Amino acid sequence: MRRPRRPDDEYGFPAAWWRWLGRHRPPGLPSRRAWRSPLRGPWLTAVLGAVLLVSLPVVTLTGLLSFVAYGEGARPSSVGLLHLPAIAWPTSPPWLYRLNQGMHVSLGLVLIPIVLAKLWSVIPRLFTWPPARSAAQVLERLSLGLLVGSILFELATGVLNIQYDYVFGFSFYTGHYFGAWVFVFAFVVHVSLKLPLMVGALRSRSFRQMLGTPLARTGVETRTDSDLVAVDPAPATVSRRGALVIVGGGALLVGAVSAGQTIGGVLRQMSVLSLRAHGSGGGPNGFQVNRTAAAAAITDADVGAGWALTLIGPSGSQLLDRTQLQAMTMHTATLPIACVEGWSTTQVWTGVRLRDLAREVGALGLESAIVSSVERRGSFNSAPLQRNQVLDRDSLLALQVNGVDLSIDHGFPARVIVPALPGVHNTKWVASIEFVAP
Repeated sequence: MRRPRRPDDEYGFPAAWWRWLGRHRPPGLPSRRAWRSPLRGPWLTAVLGAVLLVSLPVVTLTGLLSFVAYGEGARPSSVGLLHLPAIAWPTSPPWLYRLNQGMHVSLGLVLIPIVLAKLWSVIPRLFTWPPARSAAQVLERLSLGLLVGSILFELATGVLNIQYDYVFGFSFYTGHYFGAWVFVFAFVVHVSLKLPLMVGALRSRSFRQMLGTPLARTGVETRTDSDLVAVDPAPATVSRRGALVIVGGGALLVGAVSAGQTIGGVLRQMSVLSLRAHGSGGGPNGFQVNRTAAAAAITDADVGAGWALTLIGPSGSQLLDRTQLQAMTMHTATLPIACVEGWSTTQVWTGVRLRDLAREVGALGLESAIVSSVERRGSFNSAPLQRNQVLDRDSLLALQVNGVDLSIDHGFPARVIVPALPGVHNTKWVASIEFVAP
């Protein structure tokens, strides 16, 4: 039986205001009787909430680590207390960014069906009238609005970024960064308020018994006064076990058709949700291309016989054409490229070590480096490299891939490849490298 509410304690201060607001319900607003599913209730909401409680922090942490890996170039510079710590993003293991970003994107996609199911389970509260019954509840509802809005914003912009569809008209990196911090704040507040209720709902019923209840005996949750429970329930069309199987199956399906872009192998062929999951053609250069030469407006004049690399360091500047670079000591490394969109690929690269180029201009004691492309436009036509990234033994100015010269789409005549570096910072069509002293 539900515990009846006492009219005296239904409203908090100022009670007269909330009673007046409750008597002036907007026309057309659905009442509690409009929500008739017998599945809704504290237990189902708590189960979905527990899954999100464990998984959403992982998505958030890997997302913030991605911003750390990108450095200052991708996130807003003046964010006050929201500034992430400046650390030297490691180059070992070389698959670090691949793992981090693959987990971030794949898990984020997998959680979409679960987030939608959680919102479905609590949607009656969206139409509760009055929207709050006390000043404290106003703050709770505001934090909930920020939570729901931020998670939908992050998921929507993230999916659009994966599809290279920037219809939102603002910087994805800036928007995603601020959206992440709004989510973190709202999530902490929401968990602080709701964790005891979630734990209580989970303990109130046997998980095995709830999942073992067949469709014929599926009804509303009893012995609760929760406003999620239907007042006028309709007959169940699916059991709670069936509902969780549908949601979980949807999440697994999304994972199966997206995770292959990071994992590779047979699963890559199933990655229908990624525009870059598959290669761009056959041959040694037939792997993924994020930004083509045509999209970057690279012409033959930019990378033809007149091309030369400019090195700038403490001892001055130096010009090296491709023939001179090929005459230097070559090094070969098997390294992945991993992009923020979640796709990655591992290839065999051959070129000159960046630390050998630094030595050419007396910059082995460097603090950092700036790599600039012949590309004249684009947010990442230049990229910073940290000291450890330049000096790593496998950090290369690559001239070849898989035993042949780079194609123009992959950065001919030369591109940077650095272990564990976000793909967009592995600058293509390199024009100059400036080594910055401490």
